Amino acid sequence: MDGMVKLAENFYRDEYSDSVLYARLAKGEGDGEIKKELLRLSKIEAKHARFWYEFVKKRGGKTPKPSVGKLKVFSVKLLRKVFGPALVVSLLEMGENSAIQKYFRYLTTYAGNLSEEEIGAMKEVILDELEHERFFREEEKRFHVENIRDLILGMNDGLVELLGAVTGLSAVYPNNPQIVGISGLIVGVAGALSMSIGTFVSVRSQRQVKESIRERMEVLFRVSPEKVSGELIDRLVEGGMPEEVARDVAEKLAGRGEAIMKLLLPEAEENEVRAALYTGLSYLLGVVFPVTPYFLTSSSLVALPVSVLLAGSALAVVATLISLLSGISIRKKVAEMVATGLGAAFLSYLFGRLMEAFFHVSAL
Repeated sequence: MDGMVKLAENFYRDEYSDSVLYARLAKGEGDGEIKKELLRLSKIEAKHARFWYEFVKKRGGKTPKPSVGKLKVFSVKLLRKVFGPALVVSLLEMGENSAIQKYFRYLTTYAGNLSEEEIGAMKEVILDELEHERFFREEEKRFHVENIRDLILGMNDGLVELLGAVTGLSAVYPNNPQIVGISGLIVGVAGALSMSIGTFVSVRSQRQVKESIRERMEVLFRVSPEKVSGELIDRLVEGGMPEEVARDVAEKLAGRGEAIMKLLLPEAEENEVRAALYTGLSYLLGVVFPVTPYFLTSSSLVALPVSVLLAGSALAVVATLISLLSGISIRKKVAEMVATGLGAAFLSYLFGRLMEAFFHVSAL
C-alpha cells in the first residue's frame, strides 16, 4: 500500500510540473498551432494533477506544492532555440509515452485497491496521454524529427572516430601538430562523404523497396481484391486481433484500396537527400572539436589534452540529447559515451606509439 501511495505522489509531482512546463513553453512559442496545443495540454495536465492530489490526500500521503525545475524549463527552451521545434516535439512525445506506460502498469498492478470511480478516472487519464502522444507524433512528421536524430548520431560518429584518429596520430607526430590536423581533416571529410553516401543509399533503398511492394499490392488489388483482403486479415490476426473481427474489418474496407494499402504498408517518410545532408554535415561538425587544437598549438602533445577535453565535452552534450530523445538515463548515457569515446582515443594513442616505435615514422 505504501508503494502505491508513493508512486501516486510521484505522478502528482510529474503532472504538476508538466502543466507548468507546457504553460511556460507556450509563452515563448512562435508556432501558433504548437502554442495552442501546449496551452491545452497544460490545462489537461493540471486536471490530472488535481486527480492525483485528491487520490494521495485521500490515502494520507504527502501533497506539498511541487517545485518546478527551472533548469529543465531553461534547457527545453534553449533546445527549442538551437534546434527548432522538432527536437522539443520529440522530447515531449517521449515524455507522454513514458507516462502512458507508467499509468498502465499502475492500473494493472493496483486495480484491486482502487474504486470503480478511480479506475474510470485513471482510464481517462491514460486516454488523454494517448491523445497527447498522437498529436506530438503527427508534429514529428511535420518537423522531420528523424533528421534531427540523423544530425545527433552523425555528430557522435564524427567525434568518436576523429578523436581516435588524431589521438593516434599525435603519438606518431608529436612535433608536427599541423600534419595531425590536416590528416584529421582529410579523414573527417572522407568519413563525412562515406556517411552521407551510406545514408543516402540506405534510405533510398528502403523507400524504393516499399514503393515496389506498394506497386505490386496496387496491381494485386486491381486483379484480385479478395486476395488483398486475405492478406489484410492475416496481418490483423498476426497483430492479435480476433479472426472474426479481422474479417469484419476487411469486409468493411472492401473497395477502399488506399485505406488497405496504409494498413498493410505504411508510407516511407524520410527523404534520402535531406537525411544524407544532415548526417554528413553533422559528422563534419563533430570533426571540428578534436581537430581544431592541432592548428593552434606548436606541439601535438599540447594539443592532445585540449582535443580530448573539447571532444569529451561535446560527447557529453550529444549523449544528453540522445538520452532525451530516447528516454534513457542521462547520467548513464553520458558516462557510457564519454568513457567509450575516450577509451577508444586512449587505445588509438597506444597503437600510434606502437607504430611509431616499430616504423620510426615520427622522424619523417
